[in-house]
Amino acid sequence: MLSKIIKSSIIVALASTAMYGSSFNVQAEKDRKALIKYFEDKFADPDKNRNRFFPYSTDDELKNNMPKNVKFEDFAIGNYAWSIQGKEQYDEINEMPPYEDYIDIGEEIYTSSKVLQGCFPDVTIGGDYPYFSDKRGEIVTLGVAINECLTAGKQKPFNMKKGKMAHLQAYMVFQTREAGKKTNIKISSQAASDAYERGKEYYYSQKGYLKLSCASCHVQGAGARVRNENLSQLLGHTTHWPAFRLKWGGKNVNGDGLGTVERRVQGCIKDEGQVPPSVTSNEMKELLYFMTYMSNDLNVDGPDIRK
Repeated sequence: MLSKIIKSSIIVALASTAMYGSSFNVQAEKDRKALIKYFEDKFADPDKNRNRFFPYSTDDELKNNMPKNVKFEDFAIGNYAWSIQGKEQYDEINEMPPYEDYIDIGEEIYTSSKVLQGCFPDVTIGGDYPYFSDKRGEIVTLGVAINECLTAGKQKPFNMKKGKMAHLQAYMVFQTREAGKKTNIKISSQAASDAYERGKEYYYSQKGYLKLSCASCHVQGAGARVRNENLSQLLGHTTHWPAFRLKWGGKNVNGDGLGTVERRVQGCIKDEGQVPPSVTSNEMKELLYFMTYMSNDLNVDGPDIRK
């Protein structure tokens, strides 16, 4: 009888692990589900929630520009999910997206390189990075993986923030989107869980002369207006990179208008009054690991456009 109970318990445990993933992601899942609930509650009825979440927004913004009942899957497109006017502009620009040519350039980079094809036989991997390598004991981002592949093949690595790196990633992420894949970040060891926690700590820690954290703007402040723009939310932040930012300028041969997530995160941290970590530092990689895990199960939406 006891053996049957033990066997039954093992089967239940294995089924639970298969359904919900490794036990090492328990806290991360609590964090993610709490974040989803926070944002769904926040944007359920912006006008009704004005005193709690939007005390400085105007009647016009709350009643005419912010829709009700924004749900989890909507956040994949960033703050266009809760801005009627912003979504209209977004849809209009996407009729002839400025990143389209870069996808073709990225495809050419990939198909002309046997080195890259050898490292990445499947390019629909945009939702699988960054990941924690237990063998190396560190986070590996897509940009790091690409450059290590090139270096191993005795080729020159790409600039991590723009140019060929952004072009190649645009192709990979587009193929991931076309395949209908979602963000799928795993935490399958204690070391990976520790890296996640360090990334979370960075995100929520106040730093710099302005004493701001990433969360100050993109959790508590999400939806609030700063000058002429509304602050975007953490949920869905990493689903759409690389992105073409209008602020970065028009298209040119260097691809300066298209940038990777590292480029954007560095710029955001500078705006907070901090010195940003380097794009290949453990701080940056762990921060991206945390941020991307928060968007788990959202559709990969890149490449995309942002202001």
